[in-house]
Amino acid sequence: MHILIYFPVRLPVTRYGGIERVIWGLGKALVRMGYRVTYLAGAGSTCDFAACLAYDPTRPLAQQIPADADLVHLHALPQGEELTRPYLYTEHTNGSGGRPLPLNTVFLSRNHAERHGAETFVYNGLEWSDYGVPNWDTPRRYFHFLGNAAWRVKNVRGAIEVVRGMHGERLMVLGGTRLNIKMGFRLTLSPKIHFAGMVGGEEKLRLLNGSKGLIFPVRWHEPFGLAVIESLYFGAPVFATPYGSLSELVTSEVGFCSPYCSALREAARHAEAFSRQRCHDYARELFSADRMAREYLHCYERVLNGESLQKTHPVLRRAEGEERFLPWYA
Repeated sequence: MHILIYFPVRLPVTRYGGIERVIWGLGKALVRMGYRVTYLAGAGSTCDFAACLAYDPTRPLAQQIPADADLVHLHALPQGEELTRPYLYTEHTNGSGGRPLPLNTVFLSRNHAERHGAETFVYNGLEWSDYGVPNWDTPRRYFHFLGNAAWRVKNVRGAIEVVRGMHGERLMVLGGTRLNIKMGFRLTLSPKIHFAGMVGGEEKLRLLNGSKGLIFPVRWHEPFGLAVIESLYFGAPVFATPYGSLSELVTSEVGFCSPYCSALREAARHAEAFSRQRCHDYARELFSADRMAREYLHCYERVLNGESLQKTHPVLRRAEGEERFLPWYA
């Protein structure tokens, strides 16, 4: 089978990345399994294990798909164009609003699918060999937040609030700066809070390896949460709100979920009670690129056999009275 993976962004990712890391791992895993993979990605993309074509935004997507591709795996929807070739689309966000999505849409978690009136989902996986081997002897001196701190639904303020109330503890913010004016003025002066910026590569992995746990009090329905599985891989338990996929991903073995700041703080005080090895094994077992590829292959076969992945066109559904920012309690 020849699979075309489309995402109009330059590959490979050089800094943090999200979708880019997922589709990179997917392609690697499919090639390991004996399948042929071609990426159709942003200009300047390169790949040492699969063919890589430069996407031209001035031309229809259909004209850029190799004639011998058996299936197209979209990670972004082309504007104003409907493909006639067999394809499926992975929805990575909550951004569809009231817009119906294709019948062959795959979501990232059970909750993500259900909120769109759908059933088919595949958990994200990562190529763990790209992350190296955690050093269990590294001292754990701080908690961390991982995400775009400028995005208010990620609630870096809540993460700061959790750690400020813990005697002698520090928070390392990965994905933000001390002064932020993009989403309203925010200046954090507390010496207990350290900002690493938008880190990637070895520096990001080093910082994750030195953390006691991830503080992740998001105030939206998280479609998946790569920050969760990356942190678990390095033995850091997760203390999060129970929104979106997080109650699926964060079991009592590897973390704790609550919308209450005080409850997350109390759970984080006992971070050492969680087995770092178990957190690591859990991430490796359930969220690997190989496991993700096997599940996508099942979806590919269904599409190629003429089956629709969803019964009706998925549409994002919001609960009556649901606010933009989900509850966060002191």
